[in-house]
Parts: sequence; structure tokens; C-alpha cells
Amino acid sequence: MMEEKEQTVIDHLEELRKRLILVTVLFIGSLAVGFWFAPNLLQLLKNQPSAAGVEWNLFGYTDGIMIYLKCAFILAILVTLPMALLQIWLFVKPGLTEREAKYTMTFIPASFLLFLVGISFSYFILFPMMLEFLSKINTSIGATETYGINQYFSLLFNLTIPVGAVFELPIVILFLTNVGIMTPEKLKRMRKVAYFILVVVGVSISPPDFISDFLIIIPLLLLFEISIFISGWSMKRRNMKQVMNQSGS
Repeated sequence: MMEEKEQTVIDHLEELRKRLILVTVLFIGSLAVGFWFAPNLLQLLKNQPSAAGVEWNLFGYTDGIMIYLKCAFILAILVTLPMALLQIWLFVKPGLTEREAKYTMTFIPASFLLFLVGISFSYFILFPMMLEFLSKINTSIGATETYGINQYFSLLFNLTIPVGAVFELPIVILFLTNVGIMTPEKLKRMRKVAYFILVVVGVSISPPDFISDFLIIIPLLLLFEISIFISGWSMKRRNMKQVMNQSGS
């Protein structure tokens, strides 16, 4: 019996290793392709209204290559994320019922979509406000604004990726509810703590002005409330199915 359990654990670890290798290979390949397409992405971003008036200066020999790598990294994440989510689903699928497997399959497109929504929100709404606020501050102190390409894209990537990740909150809560770790009651009890954490996160990734803080904190709080609603909906649906199954048996 012990040998069978050990063999089962070894088989699971071997399967996990293969899936991690697959995701890693895809990420490295996507990184190489992203590096190739980085100039096109940079040109596209350069032509956006938020980049108007920004001089594309380089203040170091490595600035150009670092921007290439950051663009390639973003593209690699966008390409690899759906495959990584699929591999996670395939790994846990044997432990799920047919209905649960079919239901959790919807997590993959939903998670990817929320990530894109978060990136789009931060790029088209939050990022221009951040640039405007910081530019006003610099002008108010009589400074001459001379920005480099590295400063511009570092600020852009440091904002969009964290916001995109935070927008995954409803999917994470839904998954934790389905596996029995989280319940709507637990979420409601930890609401004050969650609000405090989300406010800290929002203030950390937004410009230091009230309007920008408001624009990022309110969506984060709404995401948490939506997560509570989704968690409650998932619990009710699962309880109804259990009652129907018991009635049918």
C-alpha cells in the first residue's frame, strides 16, 4: 500500500514536471518571438496619445536592450498565460468530476480576459493620468522634463502588470470557493482587512493624488464585492446540485 502511494506521488510529480517544462519552453520561445516583434510593439506604443511629447532619449548603453526585453516579456506573458492555465487545469482534472472539469474549464478564458481588462484599464485610463500628474509636479518645481525611453516604459510596465494581476481576484476567489477553501461568510468577515489591503495596494500602484487613488481603489473594492457575490452564487449552485442529486438517488 505504501509503495503504491509513493508511486502515485512520483507519477504526479513527474506529470507536474512535464507540464512545467512545457510551459517554460513555451515561455522561452514566446520570449524569443517577442524580442523579434518588440520594435513593432514599441512603435505602436510610441504612436499612442500618452506618448505624445515624450522624447525617446537613451541615457545608457543598456537602455535599448532592457526595453526590448521588457516588451518581449510582456508578449511572452500574454502568450504563455492561457497555456499555463490550461496545464494547471489538465493537472487537476483527474481529481475532478466530469461536471466540475467542464465547469472549471471556463476559468481559463475568463482569467485571461480579466487580465487583459486590467491591463487595458491601467494603460488607457490610469497611466495617462499618472503621466499628467507627474508632469504637473515636475513643472511646478521649475524642472525641465527630459525623459528617456527606459523611464517611460519602466513606469508603464510597472503599472500595467500589477493591475492586470489584481484583476484576477474574482477568478481566484471562485476557484477557492469551488475547492472549499473560501466561503462567502469568510469573505464578509475579512472585508475590513481586505479593504485595507486593497487600499494599500491601490495607493502603492497609483500616482500620489486623490483622483488617481480613487480611480484605482474603487475598482479594486468593486472587484472584491463582485468576488463575494460570485462566491455566494457558486455556493448556492453547488448546494442546489447536491440537493438534486440526493433527491434523484
